[in-house]
Amino acid sequence: MVPGGWQGGWAFGSVAVELNRAGHQVEAVTLAGPAPDGPAAVDRPPNLDTHIDQVAEIIEQGDGTPPALCGHSYGGMVIAGVAGRAGPRLDHLVFIDAYVPGRRGIRAGPSPATASGSRSSPVPAPTAGGSRSRTGSTLARPHPLASFIQPVRLRHGSGHAPPARTFISGGAWPDSPFPSLTEWLRDDPARRVHELPAGHNIARRDPHGLAAILRTLPPAGGKP
Repeated sequence: MVPGGWQGGWAFGSVAVELNRAGHQVEAVTLAGPAPDGPAAVDRPPNLDTHIDQVAEIIEQGDGTPPALCGHSYGGMVIAGVAGRAGPRLDHLVFIDAYVPGRRGIRAGPSPATASGSRSSPVPAPTAGGSRSRTGSTLARPHPLASFIQPVRLRHGSGHAPPARTFISGGAWPDSPFPSLTEWLRDDPARRVHELPAGHNIARRDPHGLAAILRTLPPAGGKP
């Protein structure tokens, strides 16, 4: 489970507990940068490639069982990048109110005004808007700007069947890109779309509802 911007694995705490109780093995990742053990090196700030490498390494160290990758918000860019490298070894990609590469006009990250500064500058956690985060709390940490502004580079598969793909829409704030993204994905027969009207931070606002959807996802090639 890969968090969105300004958050870490703790954002999935309640969801992970419920899924573990149901017999799943869950790893909630805290990406380099927002980790609470200190800021990243200024000379080499984490970027999107850093985060893709981090998640890909977790898969490499697994037991070989094809995992489902769940990405929230910015995390959608990360899991898409991982799928470009490890597609045949993945069972499912779940975009939780997340950015989906390939959608025209979609860009991950803050607005240009928020993103001012050097690539080594962390972006402060927002205090209002879609994430409703609280600056300085355990719910939100500064996020490395370099990861927001780097384009994702997707690699084409090698003829293997792609992992199943699901999008979970939470509804969102005014001017959010996710409602239009949801409508676009409804017309894609290769994706399943679920709606859980809890707001953008689904894992925090409705962990039980999110866990319920994740428990019922079929494997790649399985029946809905």
